[in-house]
Amino acid sequence: MTSNAQHNIANESSSLNIQSRSQLELIWLRFKQHKLAVVSLWSLGAFVLMAVFSEFIVPYDPRIGHEGYFYAKPTSVHFIDAEGDFHIRPFIYDYELGFDPYTFEQIWVEKEDGDRYPLKFFTPGFEYRLLGLIMTNIHLFGLVDGSPPFLLFGSDGPSRCVFSRTIHASRISLSIAIFGVAIVTILGIILGGLSGYFGGIIDDVIQRSSEFLLAIPILPLWMALAAAIPPDIPPVHSYLFIVFIAALTTWPAVARGIRSKLVSLRNEDYVLAAITYGASDKRIIFRYLVPNFLSYIIVAISLGIPGMVLMETALSFLGIGIREPAISWGVLLQDGQGFTDVMLHPWLLIPGIFVVVAILAFNFVGDGIRDAADPYEKSKA
Repeated sequence: MTSNAQHNIANESSSLNIQSRSQLELIWLRFKQHKLAVVSLWSLGAFVLMAVFSEFIVPYDPRIGHEGYFYAKPTSVHFIDAEGDFHIRPFIYDYELGFDPYTFEQIWVEKEDGDRYPLKFFTPGFEYRLLGLIMTNIHLFGLVDGSPPFLLFGSDGPSRCVFSRTIHASRISLSIAIFGVAIVTILGIILGGLSGYFGGIIDDVIQRSSEFLLAIPILPLWMALAAAIPPDIPPVHSYLFIVFIAALTTWPAVARGIRSKLVSLRNEDYVLAAITYGASDKRIIFRYLVPNFLSYIIVAISLGIPGMVLMETALSFLGIGIREPAISWGVLLQDGQGFTDVMLHPWLLIPGIFVVVAILAFNFVGDGIRDAADPYEKSKA
């Protein structure tokens, strides 16, 4: 057998192998070619782990301050001491509040001639319930008792660890986005399905309602609804109100997209055959129609979450969303509103970096899924 014949057989076998794969497998193969989307997917995995295990990751209670360490700058981690010796275990120096001799500004100064405090992993600290079940006090990293506080991202006005608060805030910010998109998706499938499948008066009512909501500028609508939340309600109720606002104002776009898909599919032969055999409307919609545009739903979810994150951050930043003592990225960014805060304490804006990275990661993953799920794109696997 010649080499050309062997090459042709190998190509035919590869083609048969691709054709035998399911749609999800082909989508995954195309998605992996989108390198930026893959990196973003790993980043989102890190965000999820950060939110789920936030108490384990952070060294300090995010609600308790360290007396005397107000607006402390981020703690520097060293491997080389003042004498030039290298240490395998990272360490920090103690630091104190001093004065800049030129500007007479209060600044935090390291005591390089003082003791070294080694950074240790799996150290004891404040008690918490891991995953809400197991009571423990072990944290990923920290210092031994008697050491100065290890403030990786510095501290805020009440001397609370910004790193601990930022990691802990990811739980509320991301969970609001995920729960909000889940509700929006369910509403979109139900209302869009009813509208596209039945048409008539049902279609008119749903579409006119969605057009009314879409005609209102989204940010003023969010602000008006959020401002109606009583300021003295418990944090849990405020959380639920924000999720409700997110779902109420964003379902029309998903519902209209699903409606257009149903309108184009409801007269297909397999749907007419199911009707002939007496299948119920519920079965036709959810068993035969919805799976045919599942890729659209996945893309809508991945692209809808960053909008939810931005909504929660914006409302909390303006003081009409999540409020203290609850902690979210928007609540943390309130501390960096003033020009003086930005100039003197720029580390208070670090939560904004997390917001930007999370939004970009969700958008890149959504773009990757959209490209991979395109049925007209030829597979390059």
